[in-house]
Amino acid sequence: MTASAAAAVPRPGRTRAFLRLVMIEHSVFALPFAYIATLTAMYTTSGSVDWLTLLLVTVAMVGLRTFAMACNRIIDREIDARNPRTAGRELVTGAVSVRSAWTGALIALVFFLGAAALLNPLCLALAPVAVVPMVVYPYGKRFTDFPHAILGLAQAMGPVGAWLAVTGSWSWEAVLLGLAVGVWIGGFDLIFACQDVRADRAEGVRSVPARFGVPAALHGARACHLVTTALLVWYGLASGAGAFFWAGLAIVAAAFVHEHTIVRPHDLSRLNRAFFTVNGFIGIALFVCALFDLVSRGLSV
Repeated sequence: MTASAAAAVPRPGRTRAFLRLVMIEHSVFALPFAYIATLTAMYTTSGSVDWLTLLLVTVAMVGLRTFAMACNRIIDREIDARNPRTAGRELVTGAVSVRSAWTGALIALVFFLGAAALLNPLCLALAPVAVVPMVVYPYGKRFTDFPHAILGLAQAMGPVGAWLAVTGSWSWEAVLLGLAVGVWIGGFDLIFACQDVRADRAEGVRSVPARFGVPAALHGARACHLVTTALLVWYGLASGAGAFFWAGLAIVAAAFVHEHTIVRPHDLSRLNRAFFTVNGFIGIALFVCALFDLVSRGLSV
């Protein structure tokens, strides 16, 4: 085997580094809500789980998120290199090359488009609508103080797309769930951005904390999560949710209270706990309760 051919063979270490680059485990934030939409749509249409469709929704969601994260890291690599918190990221250290990152991003995009095509023609036709905000988001911090809103819009499409994947038709219930997800993720992105205020101001990176300060960002995050809770209540009423769903929503509300108790303007030491642990728990807890609710109401698995 020639040296050039050997270099072209993917090494396991490169794959692991790419998965670290895109933080594949953070799919836990968006997937549970896509599953809630998917299973609710299946309950309303056939009353049973279509496992192939559920698999394709999973591939589409993970593929699109992987593409978005890879683009984010590629576009922001020079900013990341000048920020002490992000200077150890794989594109900065060279653990992943820009070429490898683009290759991984394009492979993920192919998986997303392929899954969309296998779901139904409408999903494939609307796929570019989902891709655009994923690419625009990393540029948002260069032209607006509210890039968190772009991220929220991008994430809000997940439940709507999942519902379309099952039914091929529009649903206001899915829109309510999508808005809840978008406002929720936009809110905790406000919290996450607080740790980079000093570096962002030095580099001219725009965000709510950089422009208005950490206290204002945390107040904004609280408002976002109040709106999220209200939207989830609206979704529960619109979809005829039962006792298990409402129990899950009570758990989510308690988790929001806890999240905003442990992060304070002058004490960000527990920010990662709030961002990763609490928000990961929120998605999983609501999904589990929603699943129990659908099964108790007659969904056949």
